[in-house]
Amino acid sequence: MAAPLVTLAAGVVFGVALAAPPGPMNAIIAEESVLRGWFAGFKAGLGAMSADVIFFLLAALGVVAFVEQFPLVRAAMVGVGGFLMLYFAYDAGTDVQSSFRGAVDAEPDSSGGTDAEPAAGVGAGTGFRKAFVLALTNPYQVLFWLTIGVGLLRPGTLDVFAQAPYVGKSLAGVLVVETGTPTLVVGFFGGIVVWITGFPAALVGADRRTDAFAPVVAALSAVVLAAFGVVFLMRSAGVVLG
Repeated sequence: MAAPLVTLAAGVVFGVALAAPPGPMNAIIAEESVLRGWFAGFKAGLGAMSADVIFFLLAALGVVAFVEQFPLVRAAMVGVGGFLMLYFAYDAGTDVQSSFRGAVDAEPDSSGGTDAEPAAGVGAGTGFRKAFVLALTNPYQVLFWLTIGVGLLRPGTLDVFAQAPYVGKSLAGVLVVETGTPTLVVGFFGGIVVWITGFPAALVGADRRTDAFAPVVAALSAVVLAAFGVVFLMRSAGVVLG
């Protein structure tokens, strides 16, 4: 395989590896997918990726570098992100209640039909805004683009799997590629597109096979968002009070 194709493939793998681990972004994508359909989940993923594109451009221009120099700014971002996650967790909880009620209302009536209206159109478009705003207030995404992300454009090397959350240490050295080429950046964002396309599709497919899948996924999404929200607020308070 030619070197540019190897670099492109490595970028795709890198994008998928960073987008796939559980977290607040995937919680929103999952909730939107199972409650409102594939396109809603895909749009939520686009919201998160749009924030990444903005951070990439700002980091490449050096505009975002000031965040690294001011701990209180980072603490404020963490705090805002925490409050947003708790709010979205509450919102996800109301979606869980609605989906459970919808499942009950969808029981066949005496005429063989159902009384429930499909929920796919409810709240359409909110997933993009939720993921986009949450990603913009996520300090970890900012720090990623200040460090590893900016390094994608600088000549050097990148240990692709070493940067993946949770499993990076065990996979360090497996795939190392040269940085400083647009091909790697294109592949990286291509990998994110692969994830935000395939992840919602997999969830929707599972939901069609299991009646209780959507409420369970929505409930788990609420728990994940609430947990990250509490962690973010605690870290923000630690910086301010410490």
